[in-house]
Amino acid sequence: MTLAKKRARSLEDKSFRRQQILDAAATLFQEVGYEGVSVALLASKAGVVKGTLYLYFKTREEVFLALYDQSLNRMSEAFIAQLTPGMSDRALCELLYEVAFGDGLYVPLQARLEKVIEHNVSLDSLINSKRNFLKQVGRIAAATATTLGLDQAQAIEFIKTLGVLIVGVAGADLAPSLEGEDVPDDIQALLDSFASKPIFVTNAHRILRGIRAGDSD
Repeated sequence: MTLAKKRARSLEDKSFRRQQILDAAATLFQEVGYEGVSVALLASKAGVVKGTLYLYFKTREEVFLALYDQSLNRMSEAFIAQLTPGMSDRALCELLYEVAFGDGLYVPLQARLEKVIEHNVSLDSLINSKRNFLKQVGRIAAATATTLGLDQAQAIEFIKTLGVLIVGVAGADLAPSLEGEDVPDDIQALLDSFASKPIFVTNAHRILRGIRAGDSD
């Protein structure tokens, strides 16, 4: 085997092992939650020793930062793929909600990103993640601008603001589930009004109208 082929094989193996660790982290996140994932548990789930895991990620938070980047990329691809010519403002807001909250990792990781995850990663990892964020926001904004007839600056403002809104409304679904219970109509209506989707879509639509009218300042 030539030196070039050996290097290519080595890079391929490293990429496979890195993704193996990320897949294990994603599974554990769903099973035990963010706080329940330790380095030791993650290494065991991935089938590696802790020392091997540290060759790929210096901290637990670097694993979650990489998972966040992947979830943002997935969300971006899914959103852009489902945009259609002539889509209404409200339909686009509903689509963004469905895509963002439909990914089991994006919203919970986004909610922890600046509060927890980014505080214990290397500067290089943080910079790479921020660059990926700028890239994906630019792609989403460009597709949104074309679909809704916005200019690029308006579309970027809209998408960035909705990123903050997503985190804000995520907690609305944390109340106890009363599904199957005999709840009075007025109380059920109240609970429904505080669900994340109507709050997000209504306010996203309002934000978009304000941006169109030039009232964003």
